[in-house]
Amino acid sequence: MTTAIAIEEVSKRFRLYRERPTSLKGRFLSGRSSAEDFWALRDVSFDIPQGTFLGLVGPNGSGKTTLLKCIAGILRPTGGTIRYQGRLAALLELGAGFHPELTGRENVFLNASLLGLTRRGTEDVYDEIVAFAELEDFMDNQVKFYSSGMLVRLGFAVAVHVDPEILLIDEVLAVGDESFQRRCLDRVQRFREEGRTIVLVSHALDIVRDVCERAVMLDHGSVYTEGAPETVVRALRHRLLQDDPDFVPEEGTREVEIADVTIMSDGGEREKVRSGEGLSINVELAASSPVPDVDVSFEIVSDATNHPVLAARTSTLGTKVGPLESKKRVRFWIPPAPWASGRYFVTVGLASADGHVYHVRTQYYPLVVSKSDVQPASLDVRPTARIEDL
Repeated sequence: MTTAIAIEEVSKRFRLYRERPTSLKGRFLSGRSSAEDFWALRDVSFDIPQGTFLGLVGPNGSGKTTLLKCIAGILRPTGGTIRYQGRLAALLELGAGFHPELTGRENVFLNASLLGLTRRGTEDVYDEIVAFAELEDFMDNQVKFYSSGMLVRLGFAVAVHVDPEILLIDEVLAVGDESFQRRCLDRVQRFREEGRTIVLVSHALDIVRDVCERAVMLDHGSVYTEGAPETVVRALRHRLLQDDPDFVPEEGTREVEIADVTIMSDGGEREKVRSGEGLSINVELAASSPVPDVDVSFEIVSDATNHPVLAARTSTLGTKVGPLESKKRVRFWIPPAPWASGRYFVTVGLASADGHVYHVRTQYYPLVVSKSDVQPASLDVRPTARIEDL
């Protein structure tokens, strides 16, 4: 597969001045300004195949926007190389590429020329740009009088109408209203179907999971992990939870292991449930040596609030797993409940009767609830558990 963007050992250093003199006298008396190096990127390497929709995620300050600016040519890397093939358009900052004293019409032609479009080419798509941005009544006004939403609409409209092979989008889309965001995503999806390459930086992890084919997570300027969006987003969630000293994503002595977990709704959908539906959490256990009993537990946490909404364990439900020599399955059944829409994560744990931890995977398994009008809250239902031999 052809590589659209090749990023090889890219680093970016900034100089941070702590006490910069503000006058010639101050500079003379203090000598050189005190400064230190800050590395926003450190040896970042990965390839983006042509036609890929890549999500670039990470904690605040991880280097996402800096990397996007390096790809776009706005910043020059301190070290390493970036190569790309095809026309590239970028929407990185509010009003980037616009001159505040020029009108919207003049800025369309200016911005399009910077992106490589001829004047004749811009004239051919001008009406489409204006219609997409919904700014017909404002194109002869100076853009310094535009609202943030108007600037974003115009910037995005220009970027997607210059026929780019590569489109870079930063978090700037978050300032648009819901209708505009939907139109942007629809246009981006069309680009994806046409085989164009898209790189999206976003803190809206649901969007990354839903629309991206691949994701890369940066942390402190380096690649932390890359792969399927669901896997990368889960790694980011665990990374953010590491600020909690009690958080451990996976632990235990593994005499008994979690071999597999499946989550199914009444409607037969995997890892999805509608408000008012029932749900089953099926946990397969595998023992490396015989144990007299296992206490199996689960906890469901809301991604929006990070608060548990439901938890249960076999011992408190009055269900005895019994002696385990090889494999068994525990089926937890959650009755129909008023789920609030959004994303949840399920923790599954295995322990002995006296509390010895065999295996725990914390907030490891995703669960999506389709749109509902229910407000987030704890679920007042009582699960049941059934044991099956394998």
